[in-house]
Formats: sequence, structure tokens, C-alpha cells
Amino acid sequence: MKPEKEIIEEMSQVVEQMRLDDIEDNPDIIDEYFDCDCCGENKCLAGSIEYEGYRLCNDCVLIAETSFALGKIKSVKELIDAIEDKHLEQLAKFLQEEEKRTNN
Repeated sequence: MKPEKEIIEEMSQVVEQMRLDDIEDNPDIIDEYFDCDCCGENKCLAGSIEYEGYRLCNDCVLIAETSFALGKIKSVKELIDAIEDKHLEQLAKFLQEEEKRTNN
């Protein structure tokens, strides 16, 4: 098996190329956003992938693909469960910002 550092570097290159390919195929995609089912952040659609019915942003795709390659997870659901706290923090932050806007 390859060293962990080498796997991480390879996955970084592959995932970045996926993002660049999406932009090359459809330049308008850089203006399209969605809420990532993993991290909960509003991210660019370029480089995102749908796994098992969950749409992951390019950053989470990198984490997922690297975790798969290293044998750390077997499903995207495992990753989503592990990152759930971060997702809940993003939702709480959004709700606080919305509350501030409506109060002003």
C-alpha cells in the first residue's frame, strides 16, 4: 500500500482536476451553489459529487475520497455522521444571522 501522504497528495490532485473539469465543461457552474449534505456549508457546485443520495462539495469529496482510499470509512454516511457537529454549527450560525437580519 502507498504511504498515507502519497495517497492524500494523489486524491488532492484528482479532486481538484474534477473541479477544473466541471468549470471547463460549464463555466457558468462557478455561479451555482448548493448546501453540502456533509459540511452544511453553501458551496460551489463545481467538483461536487452525489454519493448514496448525498451531494458533497469539492472539499468534502476530497475528505471522502481520501478516507475511502485510506480505509477510514466504508460509506459517505459514516463521514456525514462524523461531521454532523460541524453541520449543526453551520445551521445554528445561519439561524442566528437570519434572526439578526429580521430584528434590524
